[in-house]
Amino acid sequence: MSEEKNEFDIPDMVEIPIDGILDLHSFQPSEVRDLVPDYLEECRKKGILEVRIIHGKGIGVLKNIVNSILSDIPWVKRHRPDTDSGNWGATIAFLEPEE
Repeated sequence: MSEEKNEFDIPDMVEIPIDGILDLHSFQPSEVRDLVPDYLEECRKKGILEVRIIHGKGIGVLKNIVNSILSDIPWVKRHRPDTDSGNWGATIAFLEPEE
């Protein structure tokens, strides 16, 4: 897929692999509200029902945004910090399968 360039020579679209791991480090907080639900929906379509969202440690802004988003999506069964990897810079979301 070709990417069109805007006047600042920045790609208009970034293709994200749908593999169950979403790394938010390269995104602005303002982009996350649309990105996370869209990504999770694509995971559901592929049958990926456990998704790791990497938001980083920082001061917790992205973590709070991610948790708020996940709490608002009815087909997210639950979510928790990724304690399996010993890193609180990620959250695991457990999704209900598509009907």
